[in-house]
Amino acid sequence: MKKFFLLGVSIALLACQQQSNDDFKTLYSLPKKLKEVSGITYFPETNLIYTLEDSGNKNAIYAINSQGKVAKTITITNATNVDWEDITKDKSGNIYIGDFGNNDNERKDLCIYKVNKNQLNKDAAVAEYKISFSYPEQTEFPPKKKEMFYDVEGFFEHGNYFYLFTKNRSKGFDGTAFIYKILNAPGTQKATKIGEFKTCNNYNHCVLTSATISPDGKKVVLLSHDKIVLFKGYKGDLFHKGSQTEIKLNHFSQKEAIVFKDNNTLLIADEKTNKVGGNVYEFTLSR
Repeated sequence: MKKFFLLGVSIALLACQQQSNDDFKTLYSLPKKLKEVSGITYFPETNLIYTLEDSGNKNAIYAINSQGKVAKTITITNATNVDWEDITKDKSGNIYIGDFGNNDNERKDLCIYKVNKNQLNKDAAVAEYKISFSYPEQTEFPPKKKEMFYDVEGFFEHGNYFYLFTKNRSKGFDGTAFIYKILNAPGTQKATKIGEFKTCNNYNHCVLTSATISPDGKKVVLLSHDKIVLFKGYKGDLFHKGSQTEIKLNHFSQKEAIVFKDNNTLLIADEKTNKVGGNVYEFTLSR
């Protein structure tokens, strides 16, 4: 669940790029019943996105067609929606639900659920397995207010590992984000911190709300409310060691979800706040 404040200030960080408004277009409105969409993943073979909602909502995932209609609702019968914050899939088409929303940095029940692709044609599905995890660097629950680094709203699966990008809720926000790595295997694990980086020091413009990797594995994109952060030119999974570029979307809203449609096209979804948003958008990266 998010705490969100609208500010009409524009911030620049690191390498900065501004694209035309023509690169950002509205595709369709989300179904009205889905008020708190927190993640999306995309299946090109059916042109469907799968989405979910965060804490306080159903333990269900929803298939949305290109007209913005719910094509399928799948209840995950053996999973609890404590705070579902993102959804992703692997190369085989299995879906993963990230139950790792942690606003107050107090949770000790963080987990990821796997839903086998063969369950996606059912109205009620059983998660194939659950990955429970913790952050070794966190020793207090909650930590001090200036060390609130352990909320996550964005992840993806790549090479049989999950990569989680933290949402900084620290007092004195400075844009610091951690990257954690978790093996895609059932059981209990300790997440491995593989790096950290900074965006900017304005929470409303630079806090991270979703993450995605391109199908060819060469680009990682992180979402905020009015821009994206693009990593390219990295080796292996050291994404933060490549080039880091901020790209302004020229559109401010409560953006919560992003996924690559192809290697150069992104789909983005936002929640409706103060009559703004509640849509799915398409954004094309400059080549």
